[in-house]
Amino acid sequence: MLKVKNIDTFYGNVQALNQVSIEVGEGEIVAVIGSNGAGKSTLMNSIAGLVPVKHGTIEFMGKDITKAKDYQISRSGLIQIPEGREIFPNMTVLENLEMGAYSHKLSRAQMKEKLETMYGLFPRLQERSGQKAGSLSGGEQQMLAIARGLMADPKLLMCDEPSLGLAPVIVDGMFDIFVRVNKEMKIPLLIVEQNAFMALNISQRCYVMENGSIIATGESSVLAKEDTIKKAYLGG
Repeated sequence: MLKVKNIDTFYGNVQALNQVSIEVGEGEIVAVIGSNGAGKSTLMNSIAGLVPVKHGTIEFMGKDITKAKDYQISRSGLIQIPEGREIFPNMTVLENLEMGAYSHKLSRAQMKEKLETMYGLFPRLQERSGQKAGSLSGGEQQMLAIARGLMADPKLLMCDEPSLGLAPVIVDGMFDIFVRVNKEMKIPLLIVEQNAFMALNISQRCYVMENGSIIATGESSVLAKEDTIKKAYLGG
């Protein structure tokens, strides 16, 4: 579904990504792991059209989106849940969810059905539906960011550092949700994570980034056993 081939991305004269290539197939959960500053978020923002790609190509569902605008990319079904959540803090939980489906012009019945699906995944959001999003806990805000992304009917969901700043018990539940979304809603996921253990645990394949380059790739279950990965990213 997603094919990133040999992309280079720069911030001014500083090269942030160097010949990066990744793929996500239908039905997959693919992880990108690496330490802080490895280039993971730059990769996500390059795919989402938020940072221009200088060289290389990005294809989504067979269409070249390398030069597409960010709103064109999101409308095509490639939805990013950004690092830091970026919810609308002064709007209610319900209003945030409705904004996720804004571009789809849903009927009242369709909107109700989608909201019920989200509340089924995240019961806490139903309890907080009339509450200002900015008053939610960090975990609840991350739930809201994920649910808002799902309201947009993604064909592929990209999650940038979803566990950042969250308690371990919250992280466990959130990654369980990712597995449910993948299996029950048939949505492939690309997850960028510093929490390498969790990312490797739920993904089928993984790419390891360092200094803006891919330094290793393979099946997640195999990479988790490799000494270099365990020492660098799993504390082994």
